[in-house]
Amino acid sequence: MTGRDDERRGDADARGTDGDPRGEGLPVVHPPTGADATKTTEATEPTGDDPAPRVAGVLLAAGTSSRFGAANKLLASLDGDPLVRHAARTLVDAGLDPLVAVVGHDGDRVAAALDGLGFTVVVNPDYEEGQATSVRRGVEALTDDREGERVDAVVFALGDMPAVAPESVRALVDVFRTGEWTALAAAFEGKRGNPVLFDRRHVDALTDVSGDRGGRRILREGERSALVETGDEGVRHDVDTPADLDRR
Repeated sequence: MTGRDDERRGDADARGTDGDPRGEGLPVVHPPTGADATKTTEATEPTGDDPAPRVAGVLLAAGTSSRFGAANKLLASLDGDPLVRHAARTLVDAGLDPLVAVVGHDGDRVAAALDGLGFTVVVNPDYEEGQATSVRRGVEALTDDREGERVDAVVFALGDMPAVAPESVRALVDVFRTGEWTALAAAFEGKRGNPVLFDRRHVDALTDVSGDRGGRRILREGERSALVETGDEGVRHDVDTPADLDRR
């Protein structure tokens, strides 16, 4: 990630702090509720040989923290736990499975901060070349031999976003399960944020990402891409500096 502050402007990013802050013209949809939610659940319940969609979670936690100072922001204490553990727990509490964490800078310490949460931790030795390398590493970890387990979609979350609610991740999954959309980004008040979700049909494109805009390009150019309104300000809040910890 040459000369960048962590990985946050990379390929899985749908943050919207540059370019079009409103989401580059993507439609804004809402999670199904009431009768619609019941229909979605019924439509995705296992029936015979047709299992419910399986949604994996990938935590991108490989970057450096140059704007945070000498310390690694992912290891900064927040309510008694390392910041990255809060971000990881969101994916756990959302019920995603399997779970992969991609580490790089301070990899051993970041991995230790995730101990006991059920993540498969993989190391990205090329993290300094940008977030695209971590996206690829996460996808590779999911597409390696997993005893035949099928993954239908992947949620990518950022390790420096501790305030995302599990309900926001579940909102992405619920909208995906309607079958109408293949690329989704969480949003707050119509502004795109993180996490993002990609259907398995985008896997090849994700393994090809490079530079800083690969995943964003998939989201922007996909015919079935949308923002999911979460009502959660946490999907727009990342930690770059010590002061950001007080504004979460």
